[in-house]
Amino acid sequence: MALDHIAVIGAGAWGTALAVITAREGRDVVLWARRPELAAEINRDHRSRDFLPQVDLPGSLRATSDLAEACAGRGAILLVVPSTYVRDLCRRLAPHVAEDAPIILCAKGVEAQSGALMSEIAQDELPNHPVGALSGPTFAAEVARGLPTAITLSIPGTDAPAIAEAIRTPAFRPYLSDDLIGVQIGGAVKNVIAIASGIATGLKLGSNAQAALITRGLAEIARLAVARGARAETLMGLSGLGDLALTCSSPQSRNMAFGIGLGEGQSMADLLSGRRSVVEGIENAQTVTAAARALDVELPICEAVNAVLHHGTDIKTAIRGLLDRPLRSEV
Repeated sequence: MALDHIAVIGAGAWGTALAVITAREGRDVVLWARRPELAAEINRDHRSRDFLPQVDLPGSLRATSDLAEACAGRGAILLVVPSTYVRDLCRRLAPHVAEDAPIILCAKGVEAQSGALMSEIAQDELPNHPVGALSGPTFAAEVARGLPTAITLSIPGTDAPAIAEAIRTPAFRPYLSDDLIGVQIGGAVKNVIAIASGIATGLKLGSNAQAALITRGLAEIARLAVARGARAETLMGLSGLGDLALTCSSPQSRNMAFGIGLGEGQSMADLLSGRRSVVEGIENAQTVTAAARALDVELPICEAVNAVLHHGTDIKTAIRGLLDRPLRSEV
């Protein structure tokens, strides 16, 4: 089937943005929404008031809450749901996805029970399909408005250039990588570092601290990636440094905004109350640190965030713990 017949599974901000830009380029796009009322709103009003309220959705974009309908006749599947739902969605997709249709993971994280990356989950549940990942510096609202960015696409063993052409637009430029593990590790760990960056911002620790935190956060990402078999240079690209720099630089990032609130003294419960979008770094803090411990990899910033979020550690105590660590070589 043609790669320009695309199903986007997940109608949050990022999934809707991907559906919007591909539909604007004349591709045949169906967007799957978990909630029937959201699908109805998109079809009726060409709006997504919960996720992209300022964006006019193209009239050609169709939405549905029926997975079978979403996948029918689709040559490529973009899976854009929170990482905790990826295994369940892959199982539900299995009877409906066309044979050999590529599955492109746009979710970022590590599975709690198994330590598996999103691609490993998809390969388990959809073994007859090429599986890849899309990651990079992409605030959904900016992408949907047509502002320019570049991302990394990794889908080994397939016609990757054809898939890249199917999703590219004049303002959305994919670069190819054959390092599927590295592309995903960058996306999973940066959410945790972004919470730390937000905490530093909320505490008004200054620009020096922010720069140091981002730099040492990148070192943590690279250490874990290499331990998982990735190449360190992958993390110097869009899916590593690019995504990290963006997510740690603006409260448009859900993870950074959440960290800012914590740094300003708000409680987790208050910050999460009434949210529709998921703050992936909260779950990632647990799963990433568990994966690192299993590989005997040190991630002190991620461990500090995990301690604050899940073990009741006071923020100032966690910061003192980072600053009091023994001195060591930078490399």
